[in-house]
Amino acid sequence: MKKNIVFLAASLLFAASVHAQQTYQELEQITVNEQVTTLVTASEPILFVDVSTDKVAGDKPIENTVRFKPKDGEHADGEVLAIATVVTERYRTQYALVYTTKMEEAVTDKEIAPQERTPYHNPAVSLSTADMTHFARRVWSSPAKIHNVKARSNRMEMRLNNIYAIGEYFFLDFSVDNKTNIRFDIDELRVKLTDKKVQKATNNQSIELPLALVLDHGKSFLHGYRNVIVIKKMTFPNDKVVTIELSEKQISGRTISISVDYEDVLSADAFDAVLLQEE
Repeated sequence: MKKNIVFLAASLLFAASVHAQQTYQELEQITVNEQVTTLVTASEPILFVDVSTDKVAGDKPIENTVRFKPKDGEHADGEVLAIATVVTERYRTQYALVYTTKMEEAVTDKEIAPQERTPYHNPAVSLSTADMTHFARRVWSSPAKIHNVKARSNRMEMRLNNIYAIGEYFFLDFSVDNKTNIRFDIDELRVKLTDKKVQKATNNQSIELPLALVLDHGKSFLHGYRNVIVIKKMTFPNDKVVTIELSEKQISGRTISISVDYEDVLSADAFDAVLLQEE
């Protein structure tokens, strides 16, 4: 009886493995033509694109979109020119790019459908952009817990509201109150690692930190502004601070910034059940 159970389990695993395999003939097909650019859009950032032959040109013009186009028209109608592989943060998809001699039959715009996605765990992605955005929205809507990190300049006040930590990332929530009647047109939002105490400005050594996420991409505000930015966790000496800087577009435009001590970063709250709940 025990041998039969083992044999049955092995058979089921083999059957599942065979079922999971696909040939190029079973792939979803996209018809292409050398006079048409075919756009494929994913629901999240695309990390990797592969075109199996050099018969089709492919690139990624923006974060979640790739485009394909045959290099010439010297192909038979219905010929499979290449297999295109698209890998995002949480799934991968493959398409057979099939040539059509009729330009009107070529696909111009294709969105990757849910049933075409093969989910997988990407070890390079500890927190997907979709999840990061979800958590950032929860932080943005939460009440301020920090009240002593602020700065005033040009009749404006900038303050830190919250710092949260999840996985490899810090979520920094900040606000700006504009007490003038002049609209602030945002030029840059930057996060830097700077010296805490500087005797001369020329001695100030700063390192710009890459932003993993900016929740609000608004370009201007009149009275109030709030945003959540995400940076990767790091360690830095006590004589350094994390500086969040907002600058205006005009050459003589306003600039305001706040600095966050290492102690404040270390004391960042972990996400609690309230912030983790569904919106």
